[in-house]
Amino acid sequence: MPATKKPNSLIHQTSPYLLQHAYNPVNWEAFTNQAFIKAQQQNKLVLISIGYSACHWCHVMEHESFEDTEVAEIMNQHFINIKVDREERTDVDILYMQAVQLMAGQGGWPLNCFTLPNGKPVYGGTYFQKQQWINILKNLVDLHKNKPEKIIEYANNLTNGIHQAELITTQKKTDKKIDKTVLQNSIKNWKKRMDNTEGGPNKAPKFPLPNNYQFLLRYAILEEDTELLNHVNLTLTKMAQGGIYDQLHGGFARYSTDTLWKVPHFEKMLYDNAQLVSLYTEAFTLTKNNLYKQTVIDTLSFIEQEWYKTEGYFYSAYDADSEGEEGKYYVWNKLDLQDYLGNDFELFADYYNVNDLGYWEHSNYILMRSNNTAQLLTKYNLTLTLLEQKINACKLILKQQALLRAKPSLDDKTLTSWNALMCSAFAKAYLVFENENYKTIALKSINFITTQLTQSNNQLFRTYKNEQSKIDGFLDDYAFTIEALINCYLITADESYLQKAFNVCELTLTQFKNPNSQFLFYTNNSSLQLIARTTETSDNVIPASNSQMALNLFYLGTYFGKNEWIQKSQLMLNLVIDDLTHYGAGYSNWGCLALHITYPFKEVAVIGKTANTKLQELYKHGLINTVIAISQNENNLPLLKNRCVTNKTLIYVCQNNTCKLPTELVSEAYDLIKINFV
Repeated sequence: MPATKKPNSLIHQTSPYLLQHAYNPVNWEAFTNQAFIKAQQQNKLVLISIGYSACHWCHVMEHESFEDTEVAEIMNQHFINIKVDREERTDVDILYMQAVQLMAGQGGWPLNCFTLPNGKPVYGGTYFQKQQWINILKNLVDLHKNKPEKIIEYANNLTNGIHQAELITTQKKTDKKIDKTVLQNSIKNWKKRMDNTEGGPNKAPKFPLPNNYQFLLRYAILEEDTELLNHVNLTLTKMAQGGIYDQLHGGFARYSTDTLWKVPHFEKMLYDNAQLVSLYTEAFTLTKNNLYKQTVIDTLSFIEQEWYKTEGYFYSAYDADSEGEEGKYYVWNKLDLQDYLGNDFELFADYYNVNDLGYWEHSNYILMRSNNTAQLLTKYNLTLTLLEQKINACKLILKQQALLRAKPSLDDKTLTSWNALMCSAFAKAYLVFENENYKTIALKSINFITTQLTQSNNQLFRTYKNEQSKIDGFLDDYAFTIEALINCYLITADESYLQKAFNVCELTLTQFKNPNSQFLFYTNNSSLQLIARTTETSDNVIPASNSQMALNLFYLGTYFGKNEWIQKSQLMLNLVIDDLTHYGAGYSNWGCLALHITYPFKEVAVIGKTANTKLQELYKHGLINTVIAISQNENNLPLLKNRCVTNKTLIYVCQNNTCKLPTELVSEAYDLIKINFV
């Protein structure tokens, strides 16, 4: 950084997003009590500007406005300016996103919300061009100076609106109970919005939303809904073959800007790839589609090479831009490809659509595939093995060329919830593909979370960077850590992971309890409280923390015979029945819980010396609506107690605490899992 530029106070932060703004002429501050005290002392409005490191339009607004001295002068003179990394302070983002959505009817990032010195919102929006921004600043200064009572009244009304919205979410009362009709109506409404030509929703942009397709896949199998199963397979195939997937290095971009899954918004996020690995792993067990298997292997290879540190943690994201251009690292010029690939260019171009379909802009092409393998084998007189060898040789050449390119910026902070999601992904992939390295990474990951990201009082931290863990964990950190602990139990048969999951769940129920609702708050009782305490119930690109906690309660209640946890999970689910009915895509993780309650649910116990091997064999068949207990020795878990037999590994399959005779054969156990005992 040039010596002439003086850093602002963000220079002391660890977030890459905040550090990106550390040399702006704006006097940015982090989100602290001190910043609001300063606003009160100086009687200034506060700007809370929220974004994240991989956000393209955040960079654009920074360059146009926050790096501009004219704009900075107005901001510094009249406002206390706070920068927030939404991934670190998701609680702040959720609250002020809600405020902006109430004001403007929509939200997004960058998120810019102006507040009174006490944090109550008065105005907000997303991206603004420089002159728009200057006009907004001046108008707010004038309003605050000449009509302060008006701005205070509006802020109070808006804050009341946020509280009312929160009450509507948390104070629901219902006599409804989940049943198959709810799910049938949900799917019926959902099907109206499906694109059965290109997969996904019938609109753009298209987000992968892995949890949507996990639920739809399971529902389609349970209901034997061929139409729905075809839609899921179409979607997964189109995504894996599309430009949203990095055909060269592996890994998915955040979303597609079009209906073809062709032109991505090129940023890559850890949370997307973690969930997509889990989705494609499960889909492979149920379909045996090798495209899904290869997608998992290549994505995990990308994660391990680019984002994994051997201490056991993962980085968060790659930017969409490199050298100031979105997608520059990922796209290719035809003349360059001809030069690099020589005689194999024509085959490569046919395979990856270096043609009108794959053309993007500025003479650049996005690599994407079509279902044309059979035609290529005939056209080039190749066997499938030889075709794959030639394509892989071409990819290797281009990977070497890519090493000469500037990589997108790396967000190298570590987030607990995202790391837990990736821990689960590696664990599930190990169970299916038997790669011992996947198991090693999963166990190192969970160890990192339970040591470096865990406080002395056993509460979780939110984030880690530069050997510094900080910020109290939010509900999603706890929810996905519990899930990861359960998955690590499955790959080890080590009950200590399951006991740890139980302990973390108990702590969560205490720390995040809302005495007036079955739902849990997003922030814990000891955290710095904002103007409103929010509750997350809608599943989005990451499932809602409450839906994941409801699933955790159901599973752990089943493992430990704790019926009150199972009942609580069902009560939580009943509160979103109307939402699930009308908009399943926003409540699909709740839908996964609903499947457990409305369809035959099996408790499977695998016990004996070869339990781990038997479980892997069973898991590969594709298990839906099951919970699995595993041990190599005598065990006191309710599902395993008094079931150990010397020199045998037995599989018990039960439903509603009614068990069939145990079997040593995986095939027999799988047949029992598929039938309804009632």
